[in-house]
Amino acid sequence: MKKQYASAAAILVAAAIVGGIAGNSFYTKRHFKEDIVKGDGVTEVRMLSDYNPRLKGTIADTEIYVLKGEEPGGSVLVLGSTHANEPAGHMAGIVIEENAKVKKGTVYVIPSVNQSALTHNDALDGAPQYMHYTTKTGELRTFQYGSRATNPIDQWPDPDIYTHRSSGQSLSGSETRNLNRCYPGVEDGTISEQVAYAVKNLITTDDITMEIDLHESSPEYAVNNATVAHERAMGIASEGVLNLQLEDIAMSLEPSPATLHGLTHRELGDFTNTYALLMETGNPSQGRLRGKTDEALVQTGIDPCYVVNYGLGLLYVDYSSGSFPMELRVGRHLQGISEYIAALGNNEPDKAIIVEGIPSYQEMLDNKVGFYLK
Repeated sequence: MKKQYASAAAILVAAAIVGGIAGNSFYTKRHFKEDIVKGDGVTEVRMLSDYNPRLKGTIADTEIYVLKGEEPGGSVLVLGSTHANEPAGHMAGIVIEENAKVKKGTVYVIPSVNQSALTHNDALDGAPQYMHYTTKTGELRTFQYGSRATNPIDQWPDPDIYTHRSSGQSLSGSETRNLNRCYPGVEDGTISEQVAYAVKNLITTDDITMEIDLHESSPEYAVNNATVAHERAMGIASEGVLNLQLEDIAMSLEPSPATLHGLTHRELGDFTNTYALLMETGNPSQGRLRGKTDEALVQTGIDPCYVVNYGLGLLYVDYSSGSFPMELRVGRHLQGISEYIAALGNNEPDKAIIVEGIPSYQEMLDNKVGFYLK
């Protein structure tokens, strides 16, 4: 009997230790505050709750960095972390905010548009919680690696079937926490719908000319190294894609499906006057053919499993180098943004945006992400 009590006590102590460690990790990530530095070119910092007051005081409220030039022109909104386990968009947004200087027009950047999704990880993925970068001054900066979906603590339970509010389209219940299935949003809806509504209201209120949503996808996913464009944005997107290809940056152009609802490139194009674009870049840490998922994979994109699958012809990205590193993915996003801004000005001179300080694709490859962090 004494042995049974001793065993039970030992099990309880072990459970308490494991629970304490897990609880501390959960609490720390939930309350972690990224050290994003306000760049010299930022003229104003707003909050998403400025465009939907229901978000004020919630975990979903997040910063909008406004970089306004002295000359009037067009405007562009850059969205990062729609899916917070797609970190290249998050880091591209931060690099723009911390480095860009706008001479004409206005650039809006939301690096963490789904702030709630940054506060947790997808179950069973074994993903890292944080990413680390050393700046050119030697400082170590830490950023979050999150989940594809809004934290269930903030939005629960998932319905069996998610019905997209404005279209009536039916999707899997878990998609109710996928921000990129919630546009154009609902002012008093779920927390994901409230965020989507705030973004749409920002675009409408400030009459933003062009919106670019930054994503990553598994190398085996067909829509990869691609830009998806609303039909009204196809002229701008076509010119930008051509210029990227002329610079030997692989980029395809996909039309936004008219029957797939809730996505930025469809709903923001339909419900606002903005030119709606979405960019995808390949990321081995996203895929289901990968091996161990850790920060090294997120940063380097080196995975022997993908080397094998590339040899079998199963991938939609060029994995001949055996890697798809963060600097390549961030560089693709930044070069794409620069090309689409240039194409906007060529097509509509009165909406031109002149911005300096956004690193080029080659500069990002040469210098890496940390070099451009303050």
